[in-house]
Amino acid sequence: MLEIKHLEKHYKDFHLDCTMNVQSGRITGLIGQNGAGKTTTLKAALGLIRPDGGQIRLFGKPLESCGVKEKQMVGVALSDSGFSAYLSIKNIVPVLDAMYEDFDREDFLRKCKQFDLPINKNIKEFSTGMKAKLKVLVALCHRAKLLILDEPTAGLDVAVRDDILTMFREFMEEDEDRAILISSHISSDLESLCDDFYMMQDGRVILHEESNVLLGEYALLKVDEAQYKSMDRQYILRRKKEPYGYLCLTNQRQFYLENCPGIIVEKSGLDELVLMMIRGEAV
Repeated sequence: MLEIKHLEKHYKDFHLDCTMNVQSGRITGLIGQNGAGKTTTLKAALGLIRPDGGQIRLFGKPLESCGVKEKQMVGVALSDSGFSAYLSIKNIVPVLDAMYEDFDREDFLRKCKQFDLPINKNIKEFSTGMKAKLKVLVALCHRAKLLILDEPTAGLDVAVRDDILTMFREFMEEDEDRAILISSHISSDLESLCDDFYMMQDGRVILHEESNVLLGEYALLKVDEAQYKSMDRQYILRRKKEPYGYLCLTNQRQFYLENCPGIIVEKSGLDELVLMMIRGEAV
């Protein structure tokens, strides 16, 4: 679906060098702190900014060779995009109809009703959650094959975030050849959604794993000084000094359960994993 090889973008205080692959039938999460390079990567993949180097292929074609047909196969929701606040959903329906050859008017209006979006009110009267849901529905409305989404759940309450994640699941269930690339710094939102994750820091991918590996085989180890000195550290990815000794991140949870019976082994959520990869030191 989307293949990025050594994508480079240089700013005064930031340098991007990213390689990643979004495959059909999968939801790929792009995670990391604000400023890690997630939005820059997505905008370059959409042709909204000019890369300084590297290659981007969309649906098997170089991005610069893609025309209207390929671009209409991509649904987009960016954090800084949206319609005029003085328009209503009723006003934007003909705009979408003119923009997209495969715009599904009936399905769009049905989903607006399903997710409690008023048709005749101006967008300026919408709550933050309603605006976010509308932005996602616009990305879904034209039978896209690939969704590219930048922080679609940022700043929303739990109920609205759940509604939006439901939209993504339904989108994938309708066609097994679709794909989603979704960025977020709220990593926990994506734990039950994504098939694989790319983690970015300072413009680079520092980790890529399948979600079942991240959530099943990665773990946090809590050890005192003596335990740390005596344990086998070959599978320790990061460590962080704590008052009791060390907090360690491993990708071999079972190894330490079987071979270090005295230590505390806890499953790692995505937020804890991101924090350890960024704040912890390499062993």
